[in-house]
Amino acid sequence: MTKISLYFENGLFLEAQSFGAEGTAVGEVVFNTSMTGYQEIVTDPSYAGQFVTFTMPEIGNVGANAQDMESRGAFCKGIIVRNYQPRPSNFRSEESLDALMQRFGVMGITAIDTRFITKMLRDEGSMEMIASTEIHDQEELKKLLDLAPRIEEINYIEQVSTREPYIHTDSRYDITQFAYGVARTSKRIIAYDFGIKRNILNELTHAGVEVKVVPNTTPAAEVIAAYEAGEIQGVFLSNGPGDPLILKQEKAITEALLAAKIPMFGICLGHQMLSIAHGHDTYKLKFGHHGGNHPVKSAASNAVEITAQNHNYNVPDTLTEIADVTHVNLFDNTIEGVRYKGEPVMSVQHHPEASPGPHESRYVFAEFAEML
Repeated sequence: MTKISLYFENGLFLEAQSFGAEGTAVGEVVFNTSMTGYQEIVTDPSYAGQFVTFTMPEIGNVGANAQDMESRGAFCKGIIVRNYQPRPSNFRSEESLDALMQRFGVMGITAIDTRFITKMLRDEGSMEMIASTEIHDQEELKKLLDLAPRIEEINYIEQVSTREPYIHTDSRYDITQFAYGVARTSKRIIAYDFGIKRNILNELTHAGVEVKVVPNTTPAAEVIAAYEAGEIQGVFLSNGPGDPLILKQEKAITEALLAAKIPMFGICLGHQMLSIAHGHDTYKLKFGHHGGNHPVKSAASNAVEITAQNHNYNVPDTLTEIADVTHVNLFDNTIEGVRYKGEPVMSVQHHPEASPGPHESRYVFAEFAEML
């Protein structure tokens, strides 16, 4: 393995070992507490611009395969792991995680104390970092980090969104057949791709909804015309990376769709865009919610659901002025889901489609299909 040097914006300088892509990269560091699903995390477009620290110590042991890709590539800056296993042992493995990361230019950092980094981020908050296999001088790394734009200043959606519209044809994965099901749909929607995950599309089609995925720049007038012509029955706003407050074009599109009274559903960034379009701006959490073990309470059932989450930003409590809260995060009591009063609009902050799980919240896709 190659030597890699890390410099954090709080002044911490560390040396470790590298796998995956080599070079120099700047990004925001977060930590993820999931015990499984590292490939799905690496290929989740919502992590664009970030280094993901895994709290699970062993990463790479089951390799990677085409079926578990959440998108067409991998968009995170890199991953930080305690132990990387270069020899995968799983019958579904088609290549090593190292090979996948080299293919998509994602850096890997290992032989490092991930528990220390996680505790630092928990105490001090998410922060910017530079990693390099080429530069090992602390002062030079600091200079480059100081000059680099912050994640709040970059529109990563322009990098992760689809360039051309397409119809999604797969449905929920069948673990008995090791294959994706075939969609059987009776309703049609348009999904705005802000960095959409493959399994969100699978869950929508499983709920009986045909999904046409469109670029983030698709004019609202085009979608409204399709709705008024009866070609679609609703709109989905997807997850995605970065600070939602810089997305002026996406905000204008969402406002226009709301004015047209189109039934809408948003997840994660889509949830945040709906709040912003209603005049309630998001705020940044200290270190975000990233992992597969977050308890969320449903107002309808009074049950606690274990959910997967991946967000640094949250909707404000003032949203209760215009929306009914449907879900609450039991870690910090932040809003996790809403239904807007007098509007056919619903959204959730967590990920009900989570692959490989948990699956306790995926009933919301059926609720959206019913709302259509």
